Amino acid sequence: MNLSNFIKKNNWTNQRNTSSKKVEDLFSVSSIEKNGSKNHTDSDLHIWAFWDKQDDSQIISIVNDIFLNAFKFGASDIHIEPREKQVQVRFRVDGNFVKYKNLEIKYRDSLIARIKIMSYLRIDEHRLPQDWKINYKLFGWKTVDMRVSVIPIIYWEKVVIRILKKEEIAPELRELWILPYNMVKVQKHLKDPFGMILAVWPTWSWKSTTLFWLLSQFNAEDKNISTLEDPVEYRIPWVNHTQINPGIDFNFAKWLRSLLRQDPDIIMVWEIRDEETAKLAVEASITGHIVFSTLHTNSAVHTIQRLVNLWIDPLLISSSLRLIVSQRLARKLCVHCKKNYTPSEKIKNYIVWKVGRYIKDNSDLKLFKAHEWGCEKCNHTWYKWRIWLYEVLEMSDKLEELMLKKSSRTQLEIQAVWDGMVPIKEDALLKVVLGETSIEEVLAVLGT
Repeated sequence: MNLSNFIKKNNWTNQRNTSSKKVEDLFSVSSIEKNGSKNHTDSDLHIWAFWDKQDDSQIISIVNDIFLNAFKFGASDIHIEPREKQVQVRFRVDGNFVKYKNLEIKYRDSLIARIKIMSYLRIDEHRLPQDWKINYKLFGWKTVDMRVSVIPIIYWEKVVIRILKKEEIAPELRELWILPYNMVKVQKHLKDPFGMILAVWPTWSWKSTTLFWLLSQFNAEDKNISTLEDPVEYRIPWVNHTQINPGIDFNFAKWLRSLLRQDPDIIMVWEIRDEETAKLAVEASITGHIVFSTLHTNSAVHTIQRLVNLWIDPLLISSSLRLIVSQRLARKLCVHCKKNYTPSEKIKNYIVWKVGRYIKDNSDLKLFKAHEWGCEKCNHTWYKWRIWLYEVLEMSDKLEELMLKKSSRTQLEIQAVWDGMVPIKEDALLKVVLGETSIEEVLAVLGT
């Protein structure tokens, strides 16, 4: 019996077709037209690599191209958005979207399946949201952590990937742009034996970067410093970094309870998300520990009311809270193509009215703006990198009195300014005068 008859007799051809259908059902991978031939299954797992792996390699190349160009552009997020007839890929660069490319709709299923495989998500699940992470390896043993979120939409599934670069060294003071009048307050309270310092503002304003700079001011060999993060972003020598794991019910509150038995001197909680975590953090800060954390609020003063809304006793807040650092990110003007100009009298008078007391010479005020066409260094976007805008609220006796009386936010803010707080808009205008950003960018970020 020859080989062809043996195959027919044992029906191996049918078995192979059945197996192919099962793979397609299991991994939910679409068929891709190839050179006008019949459709074939592309699993992105190289299961059929011994037949033809050209399509597998093509999808892998597309994903690598998206990732590497996102790193090249300095993107913070990658958005992969299927539409009716194409797949749109966009990057968020310095807070703004940059359209990267449109892919043919035939790559949609395989592209998303490939990303799911890399992030250990279920590729047969298309009805429920999923999220996990990718540890993407670069050259020279370097890796990039990426958080992946997948949600169903009417055109299949949308993928958003947040890029988190691992850093071995905490940022320097000059990189954060904390001006001297705020730096004095921060350094003063870093010497406190106990208490809580909060970095606040909306999502993705790099609050954790500020916290890590604060932690780096301590000698970790002389202190027991522990952090709880999601994810771990910076590695500080001699600091005990811990990654939470919600999948096994290991959250901030449970970690804090366990950590207090570890004889800590300084505690950093990546984020206060709920009432239980807030209470434990406040209690830790009034029992001899320095506690750093972040909170999502709209201003430094609003943080006080947010803690009250989390059912924290105002008396405990006044006893524990030492400093609130409220911050926001604005785009930094490209140093290669920015140019100075003389502002109109209306703008000049407004700036002098707001921050004139900090400016030595107001007579010849010059501001900076982007060049009309930009340059290659900033990819013709006029801006390159980000700059921090701050307001730093230092707790005072008067503020505590108003807080215990449950005063309004306006009353608290007036008192904070009277006590020496420089509002974030004034801090931003000073950075406009210094040529770090433009007044248009400040208005876009903070409003009028």
